[in-house]
Amino acid sequence: EVQKLNQQLEEKNGEIQQMINQPPYEKEREILRLQKTLAEKEKAQATSDVLCRSLTDETHQLQRKLASTAEMCQHLAKCLEEKQRKEKGNSDDQIATERSNQVFLQLLYNETSLQALICNLQEENRMLKQKVAHV
Repeated sequence: EVQKLNQQLEEKNGEIQQMINQPPYEKEREILRLQKTLAEKEKAQATSDVLCRSLTDETHQLQRKLASTAEMCQHLAKCLEEKQRKEKGNSDDQIATERSNQVFLQLLYNETSLQALICNLQEENRMLKQKVAHV
């Protein structure tokens, strides 16, 4: 293990000597290349940060919409139950009940769609975070 580390140390010293022995213009060119690479990585990091913040904001917005939709569904379900109890047997009421049921089912469908969208956004957010960590 010590021999391996000594060999690596010698290799690094050799690289340092090569850098020292390089003409000044090559050193400057290497410095410029490294600065350019660093700037590109910083730009990619900034872009990833912006995308992550945007996805986080969108996720929170969709969660709020989902919560309000769920609340509306619960309210409509209560209204539907009260209406069914009060107006049993009336065919006109049955038509209204069916319409309420349709609205309720549509809201449930919307809620399910929003949940799927949130899951997709969370997965995309996770993947972007992994990419950011990799970069």
